[in-house]
Amino acid sequence: MQVDLKKATLAQFLEFKTLYYDKIDFTIVKSSWDLLSKKITLPFVIHLVGTNGKGSTGRFLAHYLNRSNYKVLHYSSPHIIKFNERIWINGSDVSNDYLEDAHKFLQELYPIELLEKLTYFEYATLLSLYLSKDCDYLVLEAGLGGEFDATNVVENNLSLITTIDLDHMSFLGNSVEEIAQTKMRSVDNKMIVGYQIHKSVYKTALKVKEQILKERNRKIIIEKVQDFNKYELNNKFASYLKRNLHLVIACLKELKIDIDLALFDDVELFGRCQKIAKNITIDVGHNPLAARVLKEEFANKKITLIYNSYEDKDYEEVLKILKPIINKIIIIDINDKRIVSKNNLLKIIDKLNIMNEDMIEINDNEEYLVFGSFLVVEKFLYLIGINEK
Repeated sequence: MQVDLKKATLAQFLEFKTLYYDKIDFTIVKSSWDLLSKKITLPFVIHLVGTNGKGSTGRFLAHYLNRSNYKVLHYSSPHIIKFNERIWINGSDVSNDYLEDAHKFLQELYPIELLEKLTYFEYATLLSLYLSKDCDYLVLEAGLGGEFDATNVVENNLSLITTIDLDHMSFLGNSVEEIAQTKMRSVDNKMIVGYQIHKSVYKTALKVKEQILKERNRKIIIEKVQDFNKYELNNKFASYLKRNLHLVIACLKELKIDIDLALFDDVELFGRCQKIAKNITIDVGHNPLAARVLKEEFANKKITLIYNSYEDKDYEEVLKILKPIINKIIIIDINDKRIVSKNNLLKIIDKLNIMNEDMIEINDNEEYLVFGSFLVVEKFLYLIGINEK
């Protein structure tokens, strides 16, 4: 079916867009931003880069800023149920009407050549930039990268570096140091480095500082969060979320905003180690780093793992990490070309001597962890009848 991109609704437009790509062409989104930048003025931009923790860190920060009476937009990805989840404005997901208005503005602004070439993520990023024009702060979460990520098309006033580990290696590099360098080269002014499991990450930050001075004649400032037990935080938050909160607090202090820890207590973190029932936890993590923090959260417990994985993830390592807490595993079927072959996954499960079952049946006397990706959580919520937040 042929779609007229100049007349299509946002849903129709995004249906036409590619979600995934084999290489990144930064020039397309750069040309698009050059046009948009003549029409709007951005607020103070806080850019989040890292492997894990960007979504929760960004939401903690945006929530606190909103509760402190600032206008704030939080852009994150991907979504679990609805596209609107990606753009959170002043306490709630963006409305369909706001999205359509922004979409119509971009349709009129851009020539058909750009509308055709922009990817799904790039267009979503441009929508968020446009919608942030009346805010005080824009909390901008990078996608898979840093330096050549669509979110890096704008100058960031402050960068928050969450935990960095091996992931997206075909795009970002073959070592933690290379990946950290790619992500940190997105910094324009100052970075605050949060919790890290690799000591080399901070050394890489110093290296990037020298590169930016030499290549751009620009001095950047590096600050490192030193103490991750400094603040008494609500025990409802998982330990890794508490570490992310320490990075958020460091950011708020940089912004000279008073700290009231109670303002964090009612934040909603959809899909981040979230209990949706007394014995069911959902988590959208999908890599060994996420598996390690979940193993820590469920220490001394046994869980039924409801799982699947993208083929390009290290699912064998993930299951090795989680094995001590797994009682049994259930593979949730997902119809997506990027998902690993079920037979391959079953071979790993058998190799690790983990018991598996075919059917999902929720029993009150079992503890369940739904984990593996946004798609895994989305499918599980659909199966149990939760299709609206």
